[in-house]
Amino acid sequence: MHLAYPAVLAVLLFCVGLYGVLARRNAILVLMSVELMLNAVNLNLVAFDVWLRDALHSGQALTLFTIAIAAAEIGIGLAIVLAVYRNRGSSAVDDLRDTAEGPDDPDDDDDGDDPASAQQSQKSQKAEATA
Repeated sequence: MHLAYPAVLAVLLFCVGLYGVLARRNAILVLMSVELMLNAVNLNLVAFDVWLRDALHSGQALTLFTIAIAAAEIGIGLAIVLAVYRNRGSSAVDDLRDTAEGPDDPDDDDDGDDPASAQQSQKSQKAEATA
């Protein structure tokens, strides 16, 4: 068996998964993309194990551990996504950034650098001026 066929397929799977992680906004689609990337790694492990004709089959054993860890990761990840969806009403990854940066964040110095806060303050000033 040529090693090039499964290696090319693994590269394609990994690239599709990487694109999904970088381009998607939905957290569930990001988790699915991470699973694609892990499956590409598993395919490489098994292909190299067969190509090297390892007597211990260590590539296949490592693949089983990777599958078990991926299953645990997807279980915990889906639980977190469902909890965020219940609280926020959306599973968008951009909305998760708001969860980390609360209003009582000690690093937030409120010096007006944030364009969103500056725009909000301009709107409130216009509303006060017209009232």
